Amino acid sequence: MAVSKEEVFSEGDALLASAAKALAHPARIAVLRELAARETCICGELVEVLPLAQATVSQHLKALKAAGLISGTVDGPRTCYCLNREALSRIAGALKALFDTLDRPGSCC
Repeated sequence: MAVSKEEVFSEGDALLASAAKALAHPARIAVLRELAARETCICGELVEVLPLAQATVSQHLKALKAAGLISGTVDGPRTCYCLNREALSRIAGALKALFDTLDRPGSCC
């Protein structure tokens, strides 16, 4: 009988994998940095500060939103985006826990 990934891997590992996938492009890191720097929701301004086409920026925003790293609210014909600080905090904690377990001294080469 086949086993689903959810049954094999912990919720924390699934969270980290999803976040890593969403963060796996430098443009998405740039989007998060820009949202953090402004400390407010941003609608169309991201296209002005990133060297990418509007459609490309929209695709990156969609990936970040799907991973739960940002949230978006509709404001007329636009969608305004801001950081999901609670999700970012959970991911930071999960990463710290992972690296703490990897940083144990051992007898490996």
